[in-house]
Amino acid sequence: MNEFLIAGATMFGLTLVFGAILAFANRRLQVPEDPRIGQVEEMLPGTNCGACGEAGCRAFAEAVVAGRSEPSKCTVSNPEAIDDVASFLGVAAGEQEKRVARLHCAGGRSSVRKVAEYEGMTTCRGAFVVNGGGRACPWGCLGLADCERACTFDAIYMNDEDLPVVVIDPCTACGDCVDACPLDLFTIEPVGHRVIVQCSSPLAGDEARAACAVACDACGRCALDAPEGVVVMRGGLPVLQEPRRAPEGCTYRCPTGAIQVVDGEQFQEQQQEEPARRTDDRGRLRLPMLRDETGGR
Repeated sequence: MNEFLIAGATMFGLTLVFGAILAFANRRLQVPEDPRIGQVEEMLPGTNCGACGEAGCRAFAEAVVAGRSEPSKCTVSNPEAIDDVASFLGVAAGEQEKRVARLHCAGGRSSVRKVAEYEGMTTCRGAFVVNGGGRACPWGCLGLADCERACTFDAIYMNDEDLPVVVIDPCTACGDCVDACPLDLFTIEPVGHRVIVQCSSPLAGDEARAACAVACDACGRCALDAPEGVVVMRGGLPVLQEPRRAPEGCTYRCPTGAIQVVDGEQFQEQQQEEPARRTDDRGRLRLPMLRDETGGR
């Protein structure tokens, strides 16, 4: 019995000793936090979207106060709020070019040949598991709006071709749509990058065009019509190595329109204010089969 009491008393004594050591270290080694961090955090929108490149608004406030970042890198704040932060800290607001999510696929439901009718889960990830939702091109947009649902700023809606339209003004370049797309079709790019490759299929020639009417067929004309090294062909697709130098002329001879000059939103000619969703009586999206050139299914 005495052994148990001695053991208990020893553990209790050690707890007190180590607790006292930790308390002393906390008081003597504590690094005081700049009170401006909390004040700057309160001036930020609090969305914690990560578009600024930091883990959240708190981390961004720390970076701005420390001088590692500029107030303008918060893409959610309006210009007045950015100026308020800059004035409070006595720093320059900085300049930040508007960045927006761009989709590298233009294969809407009328452009892509269907090889089967998909009636499964109405999510892109669900269709992705089932061989691309019955599309002849398994590398293209599945059109089931995972990106639209993931966008916390209501900057994405699905048009009548089942393609996501990213509205530039509310888009904060947070990257949620990038994470939501199972095919990695979205990238975040400056709006100044006007030439966009709207295809991600590695197929070439007749095989590519048989799957999708607007697919890149790897003809290479865009690379030939651009300054040397600005556009190169890689894996059957044009890669813009210097997007700002890519001229409009490199898009003119594209036989399918897979590379386009985009001013504003993509797919503007296909937009509708309230596109109808095609669902069955159980709320599942039904994707109709398209006939191929021979009239078969």
